[in-house]
Amino acid sequence: MIRHQVQPRWNWKEEADRVGFTFHHMDGQQYWDESAWYGFTLAQAEEIETAAEGIHALCLDFVAEAVKSERIMERLAIPVEQRDYVAETWTRGDPSLYGRFDFAYDGKGPPKLYEYNADTPTSIFETAVFQWLWLEGRIKDGTLPANADQFNSLFEKLRDRFRAIFPNGGYVHFSSDPDHVEDRQTVRFLEDLAVQAGLEPKFVSIHDIGLDGDGRFVDEQSDIIQAIFKLYPWEFMFREDYAPNIAASKTQFLEPAWKSLLSNKGLLPMLWERHAGHPNLVEAWFEDEPGAAGLGDNYVRKPLFSREGANIELVENGKAEPVLDQGYGAEGWIRQAVCKPPNIDGNYPIIGAWIVGEEAAGMGIREDNGPVTKNMSRYLPHAIVD
Repeated sequence: MIRHQVQPRWNWKEEADRVGFTFHHMDGQQYWDESAWYGFTLAQAEEIETAAEGIHALCLDFVAEAVKSERIMERLAIPVEQRDYVAETWTRGDPSLYGRFDFAYDGKGPPKLYEYNADTPTSIFETAVFQWLWLEGRIKDGTLPANADQFNSLFEKLRDRFRAIFPNGGYVHFSSDPDHVEDRQTVRFLEDLAVQAGLEPKFVSIHDIGLDGDGRFVDEQSDIIQAIFKLYPWEFMFREDYAPNIAASKTQFLEPAWKSLLSNKGLLPMLWERHAGHPNLVEAWFEDEPGAAGLGDNYVRKPLFSREGANIELVENGKAEPVLDQGYGAEGWIRQAVCKPPNIDGNYPIIGAWIVGEEAAGMGIREDNGPVTKNMSRYLPHAIVD
Protein backbone atom coordinates (compact mmCIF):
# COMPACT_ATOMS: atom_id res chain seq x y z
CA MET A 1 0.00 0.00 0.00
CA ILE A 2 1.69 3.17 -1.22
CA ARG A 3 0.60 6.80 -0.91
CA HIS A 4 1.27 8.61 -4.19
CA GLN A 5 1.30 12.41 -4.29
CA VAL A 6 -0.11 13.84 -7.49
CA GLN A 7 -1.42 17.07 -8.94
CA PRO A 8 -5.25 17.15 -8.62
CA ARG A 9 -7.31 17.31 -11.79
CA TRP A 10 -7.82 20.93 -12.76
CA ASN A 11 -11.62 20.63 -13.06
CA TRP A 12 -12.46 18.17 -10.27
CA LYS A 13 -14.64 20.64 -8.33
CA GLU A 14 -16.78 21.38 -11.37
CA GLU A 15 -17.14 17.66 -12.07
CA ALA A 16 -18.07 16.99 -8.44
CA ASP A 17 -20.78 19.65 -8.52
CA ARG A 18 -22.05 18.35 -11.85
CA VAL A 19 -22.66 14.84 -10.53
CA GLY A 20 -24.15 15.95 -7.21
CA PHE A 21 -21.08 15.59 -4.98
CA THR A 22 -21.80 18.97 -3.41
CA PHE A 23 -20.22 18.20 -0.04
CA HIS A 24 -16.63 17.93 -1.29
CA HIS A 25 -16.01 20.85 1.06
CA MET A 26 -17.87 21.13 4.37
CA ASP A 27 -17.72 23.81 7.03
CA GLY A 28 -14.93 25.51 5.13
CA GLN A 29 -12.76 22.39 5.06
CA GLN A 30 -11.81 20.17 2.15
CA TYR A 31 -13.30 16.69 2.43
CA TRP A 32 -12.47 15.14 -0.95
CA ASP A 33 -8.69 15.19 -1.46
CA GLU A 34 -7.10 13.96 -4.67
CA SER A 35 -3.70 15.51 -4.07
CA ALA A 36 -2.70 11.93 -3.31
CA TRP A 37 -4.00 8.42 -3.95
CA TYR A 38 -3.37 5.03 -2.42
CA GLY A 39 -2.03 2.24 -4.56
CA PHE A 40 -2.77 -1.43 -3.84
CA THR A 41 -1.79 -4.68 -5.45
CA LEU A 42 -4.54 -7.05 -6.48
CA ALA A 43 -3.49 -9.43 -3.69
CA GLN A 44 -3.88 -6.65 -1.11
CA ALA A 45 -7.35 -5.76 -2.38
CA GLU A 46 -8.33 -9.42 -2.23
CA GLU A 47 -7.03 -9.61 1.34
CA ILE A 48 -9.34 -6.75 2.33
CA GLU A 49 -12.24 -8.37 0.49
CA THR A 50 -11.66 -11.69 2.26
CA ALA A 51 -11.40 -10.00 5.65
CA ALA A 52 -14.65 -8.10 5.16
CA GLU A 53 -16.65 -11.18 4.16
CA GLY A 54 -15.07 -13.27 6.90
CA ILE A 55 -15.81 -10.79 9.68
CA HIS A 56 -19.32 -10.28 8.34
CA ALA A 57 -19.93 -14.03 8.63
CA LEU A 58 -18.74 -13.93 12.25
CA CYS A 59 -21.13 -11.04 12.87
CA LEU A 60 -24.11 -12.96 11.50
CA ASP A 61 -23.25 -15.93 13.71
CA PHE A 62 -23.10 -13.55 16.66
CA VAL A 63 -26.55 -12.09 15.90
CA ALA A 64 -28.03 -15.60 15.80
CA GLU A 65 -26.77 -16.08 19.34
CA ALA A 66 -27.51 -12.57 20.60
CA VAL A 67 -31.22 -12.57 19.76
CA LYS A 68 -31.67 -15.49 22.18
CA SER A 69 -29.68 -13.92 25.02
CA GLU A 70 -30.96 -11.37 27.51
CA ARG A 71 -27.40 -11.06 28.82
CA ILE A 72 -26.06 -9.95 25.46
CA MET A 73 -28.98 -7.60 24.84
CA GLU A 74 -28.34 -6.02 28.23
CA ARG A 75 -24.62 -5.69 27.54
CA LEU A 76 -25.35 -3.93 24.26
CA ALA A 77 -27.82 -1.53 25.91
CA ILE A 78 -30.79 -2.65 23.81
CA PRO A 79 -33.88 -1.33 25.66
CA VAL A 80 -35.89 -4.10 27.31
CA GLU A 81 -39.03 -3.05 25.46
CA GLN A 82 -37.35 -3.50 22.06
CA ARG A 83 -35.56 -6.81 22.54
CA ASP A 84 -38.38 -9.02 21.28
CA TYR A 85 -38.72 -6.84 18.20
CA VAL A 86 -34.98 -6.99 17.48
CA ALA A 87 -35.13 -10.78 17.74
CA GLU A 88 -38.24 -10.94 15.56
CA THR A 89 -36.58 -9.00 12.71
CA TRP A 90 -33.80 -11.58 12.69
CA THR A 91 -35.90 -14.73 12.95
CA ARG A 92 -38.23 -13.67 10.14
CA GLY A 93 -35.23 -12.78 7.94
CA ASP A 94 -35.64 -9.04 7.48
CA PRO A 95 -33.00 -8.22 4.84
CA SER A 96 -30.04 -5.91 5.21
CA LEU A 97 -28.91 -3.47 2.54
CA TYR A 98 -25.33 -2.56 3.40
CA GLY A 99 -22.67 -1.82 6.01
CA ARG A 100 -19.04 -0.75 6.30
CA PHE A 101 -16.13 -2.19 8.23
CA ASP A 102 -13.35 0.16 9.29
CA PHE A 103 -9.97 -1.55 9.17
CA ALA A 104 -6.41 -0.67 10.05
CA TYR A 105 -4.23 -1.92 7.20
CA ASP A 106 -0.66 -1.28 6.13
CA GLY A 107 -0.42 -3.74 3.25
CA LYS A 108 1.95 -5.98 5.21
CA GLY A 109 -0.16 -7.60 7.92
CA PRO A 110 -3.85 -8.60 7.95
CA PRO A 111 -6.60 -5.95 8.13
CA LYS A 112 -7.58 -5.26 11.75
CA LEU A 113 -11.18 -4.39 12.65
CA TYR A 114 -11.78 -1.07 14.38
CA GLU A 115 -15.58 -1.20 14.23
CA TYR A 116 -18.56 -2.13 12.10
CA ASN A 117 -20.71 0.74 10.81
CA ALA A 118 -23.66 -1.57 10.33
CA ASP A 119 -26.64 0.78 10.48
CA THR A 120 -26.21 4.23 8.93
CA PRO A 121 -22.82 4.42 7.20
CA THR A 122 -22.24 7.27 4.77
CA SER A 123 -19.51 7.89 2.14
CA ILE A 124 -21.23 5.57 -0.34
CA PHE A 125 -21.60 8.21 -3.07
CA GLU A 126 -17.97 9.29 -3.03
CA THR A 127 -16.94 5.63 -3.01
CA ALA A 128 -19.31 4.25 -5.62
CA VAL A 129 -19.37 7.19 -8.01
CA PHE A 130 -16.78 9.91 -7.59
CA GLN A 131 -13.68 7.85 -6.92
CA TRP A 132 -14.62 5.71 -9.93
CA LEU A 133 -14.87 8.86 -12.07
CA TRP A 134 -11.48 9.86 -10.65
CA LEU A 135 -10.04 6.51 -11.78
CA GLU A 136 -11.42 6.92 -15.30
CA GLY A 137 -10.14 10.49 -15.48
CA ARG A 138 -6.66 9.59 -14.27
CA ILE A 139 -6.39 6.73 -16.76
CA LYS A 140 -7.51 9.08 -19.52
CA ASP A 141 -4.94 11.76 -18.65
CA GLY A 142 -2.13 9.22 -18.27
CA THR A 143 -1.63 9.59 -14.53
CA LEU A 144 -2.59 5.93 -14.11
CA PRO A 145 -1.80 3.08 -16.51
CA ALA A 146 -4.55 1.78 -18.77
CA ASN A 147 -4.84 -1.45 -16.79
CA ALA A 148 -5.38 0.30 -13.43
CA ASP A 149 -8.43 -0.93 -11.56
CA GLN A 150 -10.30 -0.31 -8.33
CA PHE A 151 -11.86 -2.49 -5.64
CA ASN A 152 -15.27 -1.00 -6.23
CA SER A 153 -18.51 -2.67 -7.27
CA LEU A 154 -20.56 -0.71 -4.76
CA PHE A 155 -22.82 1.00 -7.32
CA GLU A 156 -23.86 -2.21 -9.05
CA LYS A 157 -24.22 -4.26 -5.89
CA LEU A 158 -26.41 -1.65 -4.16
CA ARG A 159 -28.67 -1.40 -7.21
CA ASP A 160 -28.94 -5.18 -7.48
CA ARG A 161 -29.54 -5.51 -3.74
CA PHE A 162 -32.55 -3.19 -4.00
CA ARG A 163 -33.91 -5.48 -6.72
CA ALA A 164 -33.37 -8.53 -4.53
CA ILE A 165 -35.05 -6.97 -1.49
CA PHE A 166 -37.99 -5.62 -3.51
CA PRO A 167 -38.40 -8.07 -6.43
CA ASN A 168 -41.92 -6.80 -7.20
CA GLY A 169 -41.01 -3.13 -7.24
CA GLY A 170 -43.34 -0.65 -5.57
CA TYR A 171 -43.01 2.42 -3.37
CA VAL A 172 -40.18 2.79 -0.88
CA HIS A 173 -39.75 5.81 1.35
CA PHE A 174 -36.33 7.33 2.00
CA SER A 175 -35.62 9.53 4.98
CA SER A 176 -32.91 11.67 6.54
CA ASP A 177 -32.42 15.13 7.97
CA PRO A 178 -33.05 17.26 4.85
CA ASP A 179 -30.89 20.09 6.17
CA HIS A 180 -27.78 17.94 6.57
CA VAL A 181 -26.19 18.16 3.13
CA GLU A 182 -24.10 14.98 3.28
CA ASP A 183 -26.99 12.89 4.56
CA ARG A 184 -29.46 14.28 2.05
CA GLN A 185 -27.14 13.75 -0.90
CA THR A 186 -26.38 10.22 0.29
CA VAL A 187 -30.09 9.44 0.38
CA ARG A 188 -30.60 11.06 -3.04
CA PHE A 189 -28.00 8.67 -4.42
CA LEU A 190 -29.84 5.71 -2.92
CA GLU A 191 -33.12 7.00 -4.35
CA ASP A 192 -31.50 7.10 -7.79
CA LEU A 193 -30.30 3.52 -7.38
CA ALA A 194 -33.81 2.51 -6.31
CA VAL A 195 -35.22 3.99 -9.53
CA GLN A 196 -32.69 1.99 -11.56
CA ALA A 197 -33.81 -1.10 -9.63
CA GLY A 198 -37.43 -0.53 -10.69
CA LEU A 199 -38.68 1.07 -7.47
CA GLU A 200 -40.58 4.30 -6.92
CA PRO A 201 -38.81 6.24 -4.16
CA LYS A 202 -40.42 8.97 -2.11
CA PHE A 203 -38.47 11.19 0.27
CA VAL A 204 -39.81 12.17 3.67
CA SER A 205 -37.96 14.26 6.22
CA ILE A 206 -37.14 12.30 9.35
CA HIS A 207 -38.90 15.12 11.22
CA ASP A 208 -42.16 14.76 9.25
CA ILE A 209 -42.90 11.10 9.91
CA GLY A 210 -46.03 10.62 11.99
CA LEU A 211 -48.45 7.94 13.18
CA ASP A 212 -52.00 7.38 12.00
CA GLY A 213 -54.89 6.13 14.10
CA ASP A 214 -53.97 2.52 13.42
CA GLY A 215 -50.41 2.96 14.67
CA ARG A 216 -48.88 2.95 11.17
CA PHE A 217 -46.06 5.31 10.28
CA VAL A 218 -47.10 7.87 7.65
CA ASP A 219 -45.47 10.67 5.70
CA GLU A 220 -46.57 14.30 5.54
CA GLN A 221 -49.27 13.41 2.97
CA SER A 222 -50.57 10.69 5.32
CA ASP A 223 -49.37 7.96 2.96
CA ILE A 224 -48.56 4.78 4.86
CA ILE A 225 -44.85 3.99 5.07
CA GLN A 226 -44.70 0.31 4.19
CA ALA A 227 -40.93 0.22 3.59
CA ILE A 228 -38.33 2.85 4.36
CA PHE A 229 -34.60 3.43 4.16
CA LYS A 230 -33.81 5.66 7.12
CA LEU A 231 -30.49 7.41 7.67
CA TYR A 232 -31.24 7.59 11.36
CA PRO A 233 -29.69 5.16 13.86
CA TRP A 234 -31.57 2.55 15.82
CA GLU A 235 -30.06 3.61 19.13
CA PHE A 236 -31.85 6.94 18.65
CA MET A 237 -35.08 5.40 17.35
CA PHE A 238 -35.36 3.03 20.31
CA ARG A 239 -35.33 6.03 22.63
CA GLU A 240 -37.78 8.27 20.77
CA ASP A 241 -41.37 8.85 21.95
CA TYR A 242 -42.64 6.73 19.05
CA ALA A 243 -40.49 3.72 20.00
CA PRO A 244 -43.45 1.73 21.45
CA ASN A 245 -45.11 1.87 18.02
CA ILE A 246 -42.19 0.49 16.00
CA ALA A 247 -42.95 -3.22 16.34
CA ALA A 248 -46.67 -2.91 15.57
CA SER A 249 -46.22 -0.46 12.67
CA LYS A 250 -45.63 -3.26 10.11
CA THR A 251 -42.99 -1.08 8.47
CA GLN A 252 -40.04 -2.72 6.76
CA PHE A 253 -36.90 -0.83 7.77
CA LEU A 254 -33.57 -0.62 6.05
CA GLU A 255 -31.49 -1.30 7.99
CA PRO A 256 -33.51 -3.87 9.99
CA ALA A 257 -33.50 -3.65 13.79
CA TRP A 258 -31.19 -6.67 14.20
CA LYS A 259 -28.41 -4.49 12.81
CA SER A 260 -28.56 -2.57 16.11
CA LEU A 261 -26.64 -5.51 17.60
CA LEU A 262 -23.77 -4.84 15.20
CA SER A 263 -23.72 -1.03 15.00
CA ASN A 264 -22.52 -1.00 18.58
CA LYS A 265 -18.94 -1.00 19.81
CA GLY A 266 -19.91 -3.66 22.32
CA LEU A 267 -19.71 -5.97 19.31
CA LEU A 268 -15.90 -5.75 19.50
CA PRO A 269 -15.41 -7.44 22.90
CA MET A 270 -18.20 -9.87 22.02
CA LEU A 271 -16.32 -10.97 18.91
CA TRP A 272 -13.05 -11.16 20.81
CA GLU A 273 -14.67 -13.31 23.50
CA ARG A 274 -15.74 -15.77 20.81
CA HIS A 275 -12.74 -15.58 18.49
CA ALA A 276 -9.73 -14.44 20.55
CA GLY A 277 -6.62 -14.31 18.42
CA HIS A 278 -8.48 -14.07 15.11
CA PRO A 279 -6.09 -12.36 12.67
CA ASN A 280 -8.61 -9.65 11.74
CA LEU A 281 -9.67 -8.78 15.29
CA VAL A 282 -8.13 -6.47 17.88
CA GLU A 283 -8.25 -7.45 21.54
CA ALA A 284 -11.22 -5.72 23.20
CA TRP A 285 -13.09 -5.86 26.53
CA PHE A 286 -15.99 -4.20 28.23
CA GLU A 287 -14.53 -1.70 30.66
CA ASP A 288 -15.79 -3.55 33.75
CA GLU A 289 -14.27 -6.88 32.66
CA PRO A 290 -10.96 -8.07 34.16
CA GLY A 291 -9.43 -8.30 30.71
CA ALA A 292 -9.70 -4.53 30.30
CA ALA A 293 -7.15 -3.99 33.07
CA GLY A 294 -4.84 -6.38 31.24
CA LEU A 295 -4.43 -3.79 28.48
CA GLY A 296 -2.47 -1.73 31.01
CA ASP A 297 -1.77 1.92 30.29
CA ASN A 298 -2.17 1.66 26.53
CA TYR A 299 -5.66 1.29 25.08
CA VAL A 300 -8.44 3.00 23.15
CA ARG A 301 -11.55 3.80 25.17
CA LYS A 302 -14.76 3.81 23.12
CA PRO A 303 -18.41 4.43 24.09
CA LEU A 304 -20.93 1.82 22.96
CA PHE A 305 -22.59 4.42 20.76
CA SER A 306 -20.47 6.99 18.97
CA ARG A 307 -20.24 8.57 15.53
CA GLU A 308 -17.34 9.97 13.51
CA GLY A 309 -14.71 9.53 16.21
CA ALA A 310 -16.67 11.35 18.92
CA ASN A 311 -15.62 10.59 22.51
CA ILE A 312 -13.02 8.04 21.41
CA GLU A 313 -10.06 8.35 23.74
CA LEU A 314 -6.55 7.18 22.86
CA VAL A 315 -4.57 6.41 26.03
CA GLU A 316 -0.81 5.84 25.79
CA ASN A 317 1.44 5.36 28.81
CA GLY A 318 -1.53 6.27 30.95
CA LYS A 319 -1.99 9.66 29.29
CA ALA A 320 -5.17 10.37 27.31
CA GLU A 321 -5.19 12.40 24.12
CA PRO A 322 -7.85 15.16 23.84
CA VAL A 323 -11.21 13.86 22.59
CA LEU A 324 -13.98 15.23 20.42
CA ASP A 325 -16.61 15.36 23.16
CA GLN A 326 -20.16 15.04 21.84
CA GLY A 327 -21.68 13.58 24.99
CA TYR A 328 -21.55 9.86 24.17
CA GLY A 329 -20.88 7.24 26.81
CA ALA A 330 -23.93 7.05 29.06
CA GLU A 331 -24.69 3.47 27.96
CA GLY A 332 -21.22 2.13 28.70
CA TRP A 333 -17.64 1.81 27.43
CA ILE A 334 -15.23 -0.70 25.98
CA ARG A 335 -11.46 -0.77 25.82
CA GLN A 336 -9.62 -1.91 22.73
CA ALA A 337 -5.90 -2.58 22.39
CA VAL A 338 -3.96 0.17 20.64
CA CYS A 339 -3.66 -0.69 16.95
CA LYS A 340 -2.84 2.51 15.14
CA PRO A 341 -3.27 2.92 11.41
CA PRO A 342 -0.03 3.31 9.48
CA ASN A 343 1.63 6.71 9.70
CA ILE A 344 2.53 7.70 6.15
CA ASP A 345 4.32 11.06 6.20
CA GLY A 346 2.04 12.26 9.00
CA ASN A 347 -1.14 10.87 7.41
CA TYR A 348 -3.18 8.10 9.03
CA PRO A 349 -5.38 6.19 6.52
CA ILE A 350 -8.33 3.99 7.52
CA ILE A 351 -9.81 1.43 5.12
CA GLY A 352 -13.59 1.43 4.83
CA ALA A 353 -14.59 -1.98 3.41
CA TRP A 354 -18.17 -2.22 2.18
CA ILE A 355 -20.59 -5.13 2.50
CA VAL A 356 -23.79 -5.24 0.45
CA GLY A 357 -26.07 -8.06 1.49
CA GLU A 358 -23.40 -10.60 2.34
CA GLU A 359 -20.86 -9.70 -0.36
CA ALA A 360 -17.85 -7.41 -0.17
CA ALA A 361 -18.41 -4.49 -2.53
CA GLY A 362 -15.37 -2.25 -2.48
CA MET A 363 -13.48 0.17 -0.30
CA GLY A 364 -12.87 3.82 0.41
CA ILE A 365 -10.09 5.51 2.37
CA ARG A 366 -10.40 8.20 5.02
CA GLU A 367 -7.26 9.98 6.14
CA ASP A 368 -6.48 12.25 9.09
CA ASN A 369 -3.49 13.99 10.62
CA GLY A 370 -4.07 11.89 13.73
CA PRO A 371 -4.93 8.23 14.38
CA VAL A 372 -8.63 8.86 15.17
CA THR A 373 -10.86 9.33 12.11
CA LYS A 374 -13.37 12.17 12.55
CA ASN A 375 -16.24 13.75 10.63
CA MET A 376 -13.98 15.94 8.48
CA SER A 377 -11.21 13.42 7.90
CA ARG A 378 -10.23 13.56 4.25
CA TYR A 379 -11.47 11.08 1.64
CA LEU A 380 -8.75 9.90 -0.79
CA PRO A 381 -9.23 7.68 -3.85
CA HIS A 382 -7.40 4.42 -4.49
CA ALA A 383 -6.32 2.29 -7.43
CA ILE A 384 -5.13 -1.27 -7.96
CA VAL A 385 -1.88 -1.15 -9.90
CA ASP A 386 0.17 -4.34 -10.06
